[in-house]
Amino acid sequence: DVVGILCLVSVAAALDFKYHHTEELEAYLKGVHDAYPSLTHLHSIGRSVEGRDLWVLVLGRFPTHHKIGIPEFKYVANMHGDETVGREILLHLIDFLVTSYGRDPVITRLLNNTRIHIMPTMNPDGFEATKVPNCYYTLGRYNKNGEDLNRNFPDAFESNNASLQPETQAVMNWIKNETFVLSANLHGGALVASYTFDNGNSVTSSLKGYSRSPDDDVFIHLAKTYSFNHASMYKGTGCDNRQTFPEGITNGYSWYKLEGGMQDYNYIWGQCFEITLELSCCKYPPEDQLEKFWRDNKVALIEYIKQVHLGVKGQVTDKNGNPIPNAIVEAKGRPHVCPYRTNEQGEYFLLLLPGTYVINATVPGFKTMLKTVEIPDNTGNFSALKHDFSFSELSIRSRAASCPKTPLYQELERASAAVKPTLHILVLMTVMLVTAK
Repeated sequence: DVVGILCLVSVAAALDFKYHHTEELEAYLKGVHDAYPSLTHLHSIGRSVEGRDLWVLVLGRFPTHHKIGIPEFKYVANMHGDETVGREILLHLIDFLVTSYGRDPVITRLLNNTRIHIMPTMNPDGFEATKVPNCYYTLGRYNKNGEDLNRNFPDAFESNNASLQPETQAVMNWIKNETFVLSANLHGGALVASYTFDNGNSVTSSLKGYSRSPDDDVFIHLAKTYSFNHASMYKGTGCDNRQTFPEGITNGYSWYKLEGGMQDYNYIWGQCFEITLELSCCKYPPEDQLEKFWRDNKVALIEYIKQVHLGVKGQVTDKNGNPIPNAIVEAKGRPHVCPYRTNEQGEYFLLLLPGTYVINATVPGFKTMLKTVEIPDNTGNFSALKHDFSFSELSIRSRAASCPKTPLYQELERASAAVKPTLHILVLMTVMLVTAK
């Protein structure tokens, strides 16, 4: 039906700068998928309390499934229902990516070598509940059950007593089912790129008011990549005279302590580096400002996605060339409290800045292999350095390993109070404990 096809193309083409409510948002995403079926995959990862779909549009050369060697990237917006700029600029990002593919060589290479997942709204109920747009605060921040979704995830530092919400559970399942490497969640109410950790204790906060992760250098780089490619974030002026952010970035904990946040959950339990992007001083600005927000963020959104190609990636295989899932692969000197492990295809992805590293691949209970690698900056080539590990004398299916949901850093703090060993030994002890469980 030619008329139908023309309608679909016009839906995909005519994205204006205004707020899109649930029905319009769904219609737009479906229109894009119908117009670009081989480049996109549209699916719902779950439903909100009120039953609205949590839509994700996946873009890439292989949009429907993970391909070995191609990293997974995600953007999530509108987690707080009244913080709306991210929701709209992600729709414009989708529009920009699909219309540039095949025309713009950079975007074409980006989509050929990256699988990009875009969730314009994690809290559709909160967005619909925000009747009077406001710069500061409305009840629409929360989901329909009155819960703050960015305080609702398991926390690595203290037991989070908030009852798990359907939106949170859907995102946790999504993280578990994909091999996400890099992510950002888009908020409003400030202008800054904030990075892990959001919570902390004596194990991570060696500096007063700063909670440092083992990959602090990478997180600073990621936050600066966004900030310096943004029209004004890098100036660090903040939204009022009281608050300034040098270079437009901040450690989450040093800004303010937050328990149950999504970015820490991604990093610890999802093996995914996520930062929080605060994109507008006004949480729900007038529609006539949306075009400027898109212009201010466009370059930064693209440059940030490219960072998924930092570091090193590869496969761990046995003597028959079969992948070994759940092998631990980490860079020496930066162990994670939940050891980073290979996926079902035996793949690992480690985001690391250019330099020399010793990579440790361990098949728990069997063998360890160390390899020194020189990592270049490969983001311009859209592929991290590739290094495979082959355990030629092993022929095994490694056991499934899950990381406990108990507050891991709490255990480390207890251990350190008892014996005062170094953080490094403590983390290795935890790695051994976790491996044994």
